[in-house]
Amino acid sequence: MTRPVTLFTGQWADLPFEEMCKLASKWGYDGLEIACWGDHLDVVQAAESDKYVRQQKDILEKYNLKYWAISNHLVGQAVCDNPIDERHKAILPSRVWGNGDPEGVRQRAAEEMKTTAIAAKAMGVDTVIGFTGSSIWHYVAMFPPVPQHMVDAGYKDFADRWNPILDVFDKNGVKFAHEVHPSEIAYDYWTTVKTLEAIKHRPAFGLNFDPSHFIWQDLDPVGFLWDFKDRIYHVDCKESKKQLNGRNGRMGSHLPWADQRRGWDFVSVGHGDVPWEACFRMLNAIGYDGPISIEWEDAGMDRLIGGPESLEFIRKMVAIEPPKAAFDAAFSSKD
Repeated sequence: MTRPVTLFTGQWADLPFEEMCKLASKWGYDGLEIACWGDHLDVVQAAESDKYVRQQKDILEKYNLKYWAISNHLVGQAVCDNPIDERHKAILPSRVWGNGDPEGVRQRAAEEMKTTAIAAKAMGVDTVIGFTGSSIWHYVAMFPPVPQHMVDAGYKDFADRWNPILDVFDKNGVKFAHEVHPSEIAYDYWTTVKTLEAIKHRPAFGLNFDPSHFIWQDLDPVGFLWDFKDRIYHVDCKESKKQLNGRNGRMGSHLPWADQRRGWDFVSVGHGDVPWEACFRMLNAIGYDGPISIEWEDAGMDRLIGGPESLEFIRKMVAIEPPKAAFDAAFSSKD
């Protein structure tokens, strides 16, 4: 079960795509998980222009890089979010932001996610990773008191907005892998259950396994893999570390990344609290054979150090594979 190790380009989208490819190739990555922002992949051009698709593929081939998935987290976020505000304007293409009218932004974001499915097919991949946004995330503290019907309405809103998108994914033979993440409709174990129920477990919608957010929420990433084994469509290796000391709070205290007063922070892969070996043993157990993508985030380490170091660490994890014969088979003997 040899799985390729890729680098998610989202945190590198300030670099030209070719420069990103050159770095990843130099470090020894097998390929990329391509972000749909910066100049790395324009989904509208990819959906409409064979020439553009050929251009991006030529760059990848030039550096001997393959690809198995594309990611459109930023636009997906705006499909369900409430409120829509200046945060979204900063991350969305101008064609999606438009005049900033919130409902208009949501509808244009939904159309762009449909286009993303078409772009994925044009690029020759069958998985899109991303966010969904959420109309009820701002209720997470449950005060003022939130009646159940308001929570239920949030899941209905998600289903109403995403089912038409997933229809286009189905039509193009592409799956959506939602990253379970605070601020999304599915952000922990039980909200993932609720989310899958809201869309009646349709196969077009699965999960991108990223254990970094499980750690600071005190969730079990290994058990999550087992319970949702039929929905693990992609894996991102991102790392976090808790720094809870009686002053530092789990909610982050509205403090910036790398501030030592935070209760947790993102760190380079291998420097945090994710039980990576147990995760990879479980990935083996559930038969996941797709790409392993490194999503590097660390405000306290230069990415030119973190990028290659993360690859070295994850290569060791990927090398953990079940033996071809049971270890206790050697105890059997015949006269």
